[in-house]
Amino acid sequence: MGFLVNEGEVQLRVVKKSDLPTFFEQQLDTSANYMAAFTSKDPTDKVSFLTHWKNILANRDILKMTILYNGCVAGNILQFEQFGNPEVSYWIGKEHWGKGVATEALLLFLPEIKVRPLYARAAKDHIASIRVLEKCGFERFDEDKGYSHARGREVGEFILKLDPLKR
Repeated sequence: MGFLVNEGEVQLRVVKKSDLPTFFEQQLDTSANYMAAFTSKDPTDKVSFLTHWKNILANRDILKMTILYNGCVAGNILQFEQFGNPEVSYWIGKEHWGKGVATEALLLFLPEIKVRPLYARAAKDHIASIRVLEKCGFERFDEDKGYSHARGREVGEFILKLDPLKR
């Protein structure tokens, strides 16, 4: 998928290696890591970050796009398999929070994903991400918990599901 999907100020395009420094800087934000909860053990480890993204870029089974807002790299969005289920995940740079970027990006991304049901996860206290997912048709399906490196403790999460008949 090398094309550009247009929708107002939010666009999706193929991830370029030149996007990675911006992705790295965005994920360094302490409050963003806290909200995301399930992040890398050491977000400041650039070598580990680049190795992780090298693997993502090389994996043809992962659908990955860069999110642009007004022409600037605002984050990324991915569809991958986790725990045997197709899942979607996104990261929006903090400077773009509260502008509807995540919702619009996910609405643009969903038609590109042909598999349903589709799942997503969000920390139970990450209200903004839960709202994004619900606006896009996901419904709370289950709960789980896992260790959060960003918080230094176990954190509860909602598992949300987009059923076959939606979007």
